[in-house]
Amino acid sequence: MTLVDDLRYPVGQFKPALVTTPEDRATHIEVLRELPDRLSEAVDGLDEAQIDTPYREGGWTVRQVVHHVADSHINSYVRFKLALTEDAPTIKAYDEAAWAALHDSQMPVDVSLTLTWALHARWVALLESMTEKDFRKTFVHPERGVLDLGTTLAIYAWHSRHHTAHITSLRERMGW
Repeated sequence: MTLVDDLRYPVGQFKPALVTTPEDRATHIEVLRELPDRLSEAVDGLDEAQIDTPYREGGWTVRQVVHHVADSHINSYVRFKLALTEDAPTIKAYDEAAWAALHDSQMPVDVSLTLTWALHARWVALLESMTEKDFRKTFVHPERGVLDLGTTLAIYAWHSRHHTAHITSLRERMGW
């Protein structure tokens, strides 16, 4: 693994489990429950120049990472609800880089932190109400194919740790 890979994937790349257990899911749900705290802690005390620093050369700024997490998790929450209420729906993919370049990704990070708090309260409540059968429900991603909700939960637990680590590892490297 190169330094660029280390900076790009500070918690490693996502590796799906062949099977997810109720214990795995409980751990993943806990990661989602804690994300708003962890993300808020990661940016706490940063000034505007630091928030506008890319986490790696050619990467997003801390500000864009925080807004991306909110954008991505909103999309995932909607995908869960679609999969729970429809039979294997085909979801809409979106261009993450294009979204990160939109004007609202230049807003203060507090806006997306607040959104993430509210979103995760709803999402965790939904996840905790789901049955074993619910976690086997699927949706069709136009680029990735069929995904079940158990695997998708694992992806978003990883995604939470992954982007928080982008910020915390930058802070560590910069001595912030």
